[in-house]
Amino acid sequence: MIQKDVIVVGAGAAGLFCAAEAGKRGRSVLVIDHAKRIGGKILMSGGGRCNFTNMYASPENFLSDNPHYCKSALSRYTQWDFIGLVNDYGIAYHEKTLGQLFCDNSAKDILNMLLKECDKAGAQVKTQCEITDIQKTVNGFALTTAHGDFACGSLVVATGGLSMPKLGASPFGYKVAEQFGLAVKPTRAGLVPFTLHDHDKAVFADLSGISLDARASCNDTSFNENILFTHRGLSGPAVLQISSFWEPGQAVEFDLFPNGDLHQELVSAQNQSPDAQLATALAKYYPKRYVQTALPYLGLDNKPLKQYQGKQLQQVSDAFHHWQLKPNGTEGYRTAEVTLGGVDTNQLSSKTMMAKDVEGLYFIGEVVDVTGWLGGYNFQWAWSSGWVAGQVV
Repeated sequence: MIQKDVIVVGAGAAGLFCAAEAGKRGRSVLVIDHAKRIGGKILMSGGGRCNFTNMYASPENFLSDNPHYCKSALSRYTQWDFIGLVNDYGIAYHEKTLGQLFCDNSAKDILNMLLKECDKAGAQVKTQCEITDIQKTVNGFALTTAHGDFACGSLVVATGGLSMPKLGASPFGYKVAEQFGLAVKPTRAGLVPFTLHDHDKAVFADLSGISLDARASCNDTSFNENILFTHRGLSGPAVLQISSFWEPGQAVEFDLFPNGDLHQELVSAQNQSPDAQLATALAKYYPKRYVQTALPYLGLDNKPLKQYQGKQLQQVSDAFHHWQLKPNGTEGYRTAEVTLGGVDTNQLSSKTMMAKDVEGLYFIGEVVDVTGWLGGYNFQWAWSSGWVAGQVV
């Protein structure tokens, strides 16, 4: 049996970062992953450029049954700390929008940085190593794996959630938590596109590829970014963001003129070009194909602007400012960027990430019931939670 001070299960963002930090303290560290290739989610994130953090990351950008849990880790290892590390490695990056930082070249830059950090700290990484059994021992834990038996004083579970099973996602971390008596909050797909009911899908199928500026609102939460029509339903940043707050059966409201007053614009158009069709006036603000589809769908006539009397233009405006859509569901874990829910934070120390009732057992990253918004926040949680655990394991 091979003895290590620390074994980290999962060679993703949180696991690799934790391993490097523990190794820097002189701990003997082994990272185990069942996949053939490591860092799959890192490599594909941000369209292959890795949205590695957000300049505005704060506790308010995270969902959890215990919203206070993430505060300690996020304050002790901040986005600026990680940006400093990226700068140390000379990795070129840029802000895309809303504080989102992306690599100029490739997500490989971030993965290679993490592997170099592990290498410098003496932390080993073992791939294609499936764990078949974990037992608590007097001095820590004993693991039975496809590559033999291992023992450690500290065991860190960094196995992620259920999103993107093609990249190796599994419920392993939740099973470990349950094995040792920790509760797991119900899980579901987050940051995920919506699917539509058949009648809506039939109407919008031809709009696939069209995007609109919008404010998506649900459950007292709003996001002002674009939405994208797909052949399956609705996607785009505003949809992905609001999906984490949406519950099945609820409607989502979309303001399709989020930065102005469409009624004022239409009244102005009516005064200037009374003979122009409504569709022509709207085409100033929306793609023509969308206007042609939206008017009949919203129950609106297309006629010369001069024929709209009284509150009729206000009704047109309201239809675009307050479009209510009830999604059929989501595309699920297959395309979800994160998993909502996870290991109950009330049973973990926010200072160390250790299970309060199981000495030496730690949970970090996405497997925990802490989920960030779209835009680099989930990577920041990986760095922060991994760093915190790395200081004590």
